[in-house]
This record gives sequence, structure tokens and C-alpha cells, in this order.
Amino acid sequence: MNLFLKILRLLPPEIAHKIALDLLSLSHRLGILSFIFRKPNDENCSFAGMNLRNRLGTAAGLDKNGDYIDCLGALGFGFLEVGTVTPMPQYGNPKPRVFRNFNENSIINRLGFNNGGVDRLIKNLRTRSFEGILGVNVGANKNSKGDERINDYLHCIEKVHKYADYITVNVSSPNTPNLRNLQSDENLVDLVTKVDKLVNKQKIKIPLFLKISPDESNTIIEHIIEIVKNSSFSGIVATNTTIDKSSLSNIKYKSIEGGLSGEPLMKKSTKIIKMIDLKADKKIPIIGVGGVMNKEDYLEKISSGAGLVQIYSGFVLKGPKIVSQILQN
Repeated sequence: MNLFLKILRLLPPEIAHKIALDLLSLSHRLGILSFIFRKPNDENCSFAGMNLRNRLGTAAGLDKNGDYIDCLGALGFGFLEVGTVTPMPQYGNPKPRVFRNFNENSIINRLGFNNGGVDRLIKNLRTRSFEGILGVNVGANKNSKGDERINDYLHCIEKVHKYADYITVNVSSPNTPNLRNLQSDENLVDLVTKVDKLVNKQKIKIPLFLKISPDESNTIIEHIIEIVKNSSFSGIVATNTTIDKSSLSNIKYKSIEGGLSGEPLMKKSTKIIKMIDLKADKKIPIIGVGGVMNKEDYLEKISSGAGLVQIYSGFVLKGPKIVSQILQN
């Protein structure tokens, strides 16, 4: 397996990502996945009204179109989050747009919500055999402006809520121009108010989460907490990638545009989790994500206030074995 990972490191990041997941899918269909990767024992837990086999899941971005739900689920994750999905298919930003910094266990991406559109995702949601908890991360198309952008979220929520166990509204990607402006007080109130109306109209019962940036001020985070408290949203996903590259020691990567994930994000994202947990008096369910590379990181997220934990860069850089390593007793 280590040799396989070394070979993948020689390939362009997006090609390596697809090959790795395609091989994982093939292994699952052939019935040999369980012989390659040991599935961890179930721990069973509850979170925001959902019952899960354990607290570890995939972050959005790993499986944007839901093409690999069944094989990822077979690895023993307690839940999966697919997306980010937008109403219309889009290519995303120009390549190259993913940069792996192996020496610092980090990835910089400026993908820009590349995905096949919500209708393609729904086809995969309908035909999945994975019975675990499945969340869908929704976003806005790059060319949408103003109210169109909010309507994109509403469109996706309306389309996917029948096929998902929870929905994450992603207002924090740094790779779609001006998307993070939706986190400002006035814009977020507008978005949340319209989501509330849709939830009531459609009688949507599943939990909704708001995914936030690690780069906002304490004041903005406090405003977000209050808005979530007084809305149909159940909780917060903390956090997305950071545009702050100051923690990197390799100067080569400091000037690359895009969101930084992986080990350098761990402290920053965990600090946000602690703040939310404290300011919300432990009353807002938190999904923690950002920099989880091992069991110690996973446990630190939980002890800081996260009820569930997601991985992305750790899975990409260390391979599927990280699942059983984190969840081993």
C-alpha cells in the first residue's frame, strides 16, 4: 500500500485522486475491499437527532458528485458528506488548481466548486446501497449574482432533502468569488431567512448545518452563532479551508492562491470550534473539520466541542488506512 501511495504522489493531484477512488470502487465491487482495509468496530453514537456507527466522516470535496458513496462507506466511516454541489454543472477554476505539500501534510486547492450539477448527484443518491448517514454540501454557481446566488442554495436544498440525512450550506469556500461575503451579518440573515421559509414550506425535517470559514473575526463568528441559534439550522461545520498561508514554512507554497487544508489548519480550525462551543454554551451541534491527520487530532476536535469529525487531506495524503487508525480501540 505504501508503494501504491508513492506512485500516486508522482501523478498530478486530480488524476491521482480519481485513480485512487476508482480503484477503491473496483475493489468494493469485486468484494475484496474488506481484505485490503480493516473495517473498524462500530461505536454507535447520536448527533443532532441522527444515529451513527461512529463519529468519523468524510468532508465535502472528497466525493463531489457522490460517485464513490458505497466504496467510501465500506471503509467504516460513520457518515459521508458529498458535494459541494451546485444547481448547474460547472468546470471550476482553471488547472492547475490542486497543490500537495507532502512535507507539511497539507493541500492547497482552488477547485471552485467543480461538479456535475445537482441532478447528477441525485441519481447517485437514489442508487446508493450505503445505509449510513449521508450529508449533502450545497453551494452556488460561480456566475450567479445577488439573489441568484441565494436561489442556488434554495434550489439545491429543495432538490436533495428527500435523499439526504442532513444538508450543509457552504458559504465559506475561498475559491468562488465573493462567496464568503454571505457570512456578513446582513447577507447571512437574508440567506438564512429564505432557507427558513423553504424549510417551513417544504416541511423539511432533516438537520441543516452552516459551513463557516476559519478566517473570520471573533465578532463575525459571534454573529453567526446568534443567527444559527434563531433559525432552522441545527448546527455549524467548522471549518472550511484558510487563505492564511503564514503557518507554512515552505515559501514555495505561501504565494499560491487557494484554500489551505491539512495539518497547518488544525490549530486554527480547532480554535474556532472551541469558541463556538463556549459562546453557544454547548447548545449548537458542531461538525469539526480541518487538519485531522491521526487519532490524536480526531480526539482533540471532540474534546474541543465537536460532536462529529470529518477528514479530507488526511485521507488524501495517508490513504484509506487512516480510517481504522483513527477509530481503533
